[in-house]
Amino acid sequence: MPAMAGRTRVLVFIVAYEAAATIRRVLERIPALPAYDVEVLVIDDSSKDATFSIADEIRRGGAYRYPLTVLRNPQNQGYGGNQKIGYHFAIERGFDAVVLVHGDGQYAPEALPQIIAPIAEGVAEVVHGSRMLKPRDAIKGGMPVYKFVGNKMLTWYQNRVLGARLSEFHTGYKAYAVRALRRVPFAINSNVFHFDTEIIIQMLRAGFRIVEVPIPTFYGDEICRVNGIRYALDVARASTAAGLMRFGLLYRRNFDVNSDETNAGYEAKLDFVSTHSQAIADVAPGCVVLDLGCGPGHLSPALRSKGCRVIGVDQFAVAAGKEFDEFYTSDLNVNPFPRSLRDVDTVLVLDVIEHLLSPEKFCEQLRRATQENLAVKVIMSTANIGYFVTRGMLLFGHFNYSKRGILDRTHTRLFTFGSMRRLLEETGFIVEKVRGIPAPVPLVIRSRFWSRALMRLQAIAIAVLPRVFSYQIYLVARPRPLLETLLRDANQHSEHRSGELANTANVH
Repeated sequence: MPAMAGRTRVLVFIVAYEAAATIRRVLERIPALPAYDVEVLVIDDSSKDATFSIADEIRRGGAYRYPLTVLRNPQNQGYGGNQKIGYHFAIERGFDAVVLVHGDGQYAPEALPQIIAPIAEGVAEVVHGSRMLKPRDAIKGGMPVYKFVGNKMLTWYQNRVLGARLSEFHTGYKAYAVRALRRVPFAINSNVFHFDTEIIIQMLRAGFRIVEVPIPTFYGDEICRVNGIRYALDVARASTAAGLMRFGLLYRRNFDVNSDETNAGYEAKLDFVSTHSQAIADVAPGCVVLDLGCGPGHLSPALRSKGCRVIGVDQFAVAAGKEFDEFYTSDLNVNPFPRSLRDVDTVLVLDVIEHLLSPEKFCEQLRRATQENLAVKVIMSTANIGYFVTRGMLLFGHFNYSKRGILDRTHTRLFTFGSMRRLLEETGFIVEKVRGIPAPVPLVIRSRFWSRALMRLQAIAIAVLPRVFSYQIYLVARPRPLLETLLRDANQHSEHRSGELANTANVH
């Protein structure tokens, strides 16, 4: 039936497996929803019982109150896999909202009006029917004590690592705005029971509004098909991975829900020990600074407050602006030095070298560009692949690129302290200073007490084992003269010296 203009199109999606004893009653219990244009979809996940034939009989009878579609997977797809098919159905058919209902009757279809309303009213993109908003009701409704305790413990942990405030992560009664489903890659989530956790994480990371509404708890004689221990481990593993993504320490493609690439660059890190604050400290007041890969100019205000003249070079023209005294749009892989370095006192190469196609070629070009000004100071930083976190990941067989951090997907080369020093020395630089830089904890832990405590702890660890506990490598170097420079100087010196000797001989 065509939808009436302005009315919310709602798909009530029933996942069913071995539900012959309950599916008819679940369909009958779906209430009248006169405010919406409703259709019902049942997907039987290759049950061995009569689940499909009972539901299809109701469809063929033609007397059901809503348009009814009944499908059967030829092969079992799992709880998560079955949901994926239903959500894809909702997207393809252009529904506005889809509500997940279980075919075993554990979640009351009578609560559908409350579940749908926040999406229809535009106050949420996701709605969870929660049994824990009134936790005593969960026990009264027959939830086993061990499930109650496990639910509360897992939810507590997930809220902590994901920065959420949900009363329950483990409800199977939920609704989604279809536009939100289009935004998240739910198709690459797990096919098993922790699919629910993964799609919640996706919605949280995408910034969608989640509203919880209280629902009654009912535990009857339905068969529980969830291995509780495996489920808990899967949930904890997925939540921990998503939490680590917030720190740039891990990457999971299905949790990458904000893929728009911009030139925002990394955040300024001037208020704590970092490559930024250390570079500002090492730049002399009143000097000329060339900032390569400067982005939008995070360091420019601090440099200009020291009386410095700041020259920016970046591949994105949007970086040009009032922050720079001069700005050049240039690809550092092609032309890293679009102007002479004759008057430059300091060259900043902060978190740039690892992004270049050939760090060796760049360093050779830098050395050549400084031959007319060998007093120039080069300040360079890069991520430390020897950091204890990446060592630990390798120990357990993981090497996951991320959107930020040491394993940023745009990195083309990874360095240790030894390989970074060797790169500079082999391309003709004298390394004057090497320092380990701690992880930027204050960017992810907003508590001043804990961020300061962790920064102090990192400082101690770096003092003991810098190669292991340094998140980044910071170096200060100066260029050596090229052989042609030395030969030129030798010729000039010899001519001058020879002239002096000749003059002395003429005098005598």
